[in-house]
Amino acid sequence: MTVRTRVAPSPTGDPHVGTAYIALFNLAFARQHGGQFILRIEDTDQARSTPESEKQIMDSLRWLGLDWDEGPDAGGEHGPYRQSERREIYDEHAQILLDKGHAFRCFCTSERLDGLRQRQAENKEAQGYDGHCLHLSQDEVESRVAAGEAHVVRMKVPAEGTCTVDDMLRGNIEIDWNQVDMQVLVKADGMPTYHLANVVDDHLMGITHVLRGEEWINSAPKHKLLYEYFGWEMPQLCHMPLLRNPDKSKLSKRKNPTSITYYRDMGFLPEALLNYLGRMGWSMPDEREKFTFAEMVENFDIKRVSLGGPIFDQEKLGWLNGSWIRENLSEEDFADRLHQWLLNKDYIMQFLPFAKERVEKMSDFVPMASFMFSGKLPLTEADFAHKKLEPTEVKKVLQFVLWRLEQQRVWTKDNIFADIKAMTKALGLKMGDLMQPIFVSVAGTPNSWSVMDSMAIIGPDMSRARLRHAIEVLGGVSKKETKRLEKEFKALEFA
Repeated sequence: MTVRTRVAPSPTGDPHVGTAYIALFNLAFARQHGGQFILRIEDTDQARSTPESEKQIMDSLRWLGLDWDEGPDAGGEHGPYRQSERREIYDEHAQILLDKGHAFRCFCTSERLDGLRQRQAENKEAQGYDGHCLHLSQDEVESRVAAGEAHVVRMKVPAEGTCTVDDMLRGNIEIDWNQVDMQVLVKADGMPTYHLANVVDDHLMGITHVLRGEEWINSAPKHKLLYEYFGWEMPQLCHMPLLRNPDKSKLSKRKNPTSITYYRDMGFLPEALLNYLGRMGWSMPDEREKFTFAEMVENFDIKRVSLGGPIFDQEKLGWLNGSWIRENLSEEDFADRLHQWLLNKDYIMQFLPFAKERVEKMSDFVPMASFMFSGKLPLTEADFAHKKLEPTEVKKVLQFVLWRLEQQRVWTKDNIFADIKAMTKALGLKMGDLMQPIFVSVAGTPNSWSVMDSMAIIGPDMSRARLRHAIEVLGGVSKKETKRLEKEFKALEFA
């Protein structure tokens, strides 16, 4: 048997370090067994998936040195490798389940389902579909489909008993069937959900081992049942521990930068970041902290993965990155890396016209443009002194701008401007009053050149990271404040 593993990111946002973490362990496992590693793009969420996000994911994984044998850009015998291009395959397999009686069409409206969830919550019952459409006659189903009535396809699930799932790290995991919902397999728009597409693709692409995050444990019974319904052998499952913030909470962008491109733009070496991700829950036999990917593959044993949630600590990553710089790069290599990073003509030419209009001598350039080469800026609360807004109002404005920009899928100057202009109208502020704290957050001063041009150049990850840092400088936002502000933000009317 040839070992075949995969990573299947969804192109709906910034490339996440969690994706790189799972990709690394799948690649290491495949290479250690002389197998193959596949990249599959799970873009069935057509409303949120973008080509820009897909490109960022592939560029980021390749920057880290994680390459694949088959994928959208590499080709292969099991394509297409984008789920949006495999719809006919899913339609065919959904029909197989319907014909065999393992799935059914559900015509319940969103209003009925919302009411059902509310009643279940009020009665402290387990949340899940109640089987309302499970026993509709075939004639009624065909009549409603012919009439064009909106519906989804759900899978049937046993009402009682226990499902046992074999996990490479955890042994047998037992989950009662009464805790498993009748999962939607095909949405009302005809697109498959993750669960159907994932099972069908893994089988047709010959995936033998699935290493994925532990958040998918509760979905394992649904997937095992689908394999049984189709009469297929299930790949061996391995649920990896989730990456954690230093406070042990799940890694999130609100507490830790999570985008791979953020760490690239901060000047971390790809070898160091990959090394650090390799240490997330796994260790070398001799316990050394610094190792290459080739050394990891040579010594890889999935049984050495610890189930304790690995802590993603930026200070520890910084120490490791410094070790790589000092111990593995000569001065000439370091100069080359600096040039490749940001000290190159292509990058500087993007903002040189703005600086040129302001300098009187060349020595003005470095202090004026230093924020274009920086990470977090050395800000204080005093830097945000505002003629019209109190500090708490400045913090609220920055939080709202951050949330608005986090929703932006296509990062351009025009789109940034449109978002900020919409925010000024929604908050009833003048553009200058709103822009002042944004200038300070991004450029460190209210007197820089166009901050929107700067944000477009430094990119979404660094721009958002600086806004988050500014909010922390202003005292941060507590959980209680967050709930209050989220409610206020949702109530805003954007033109």
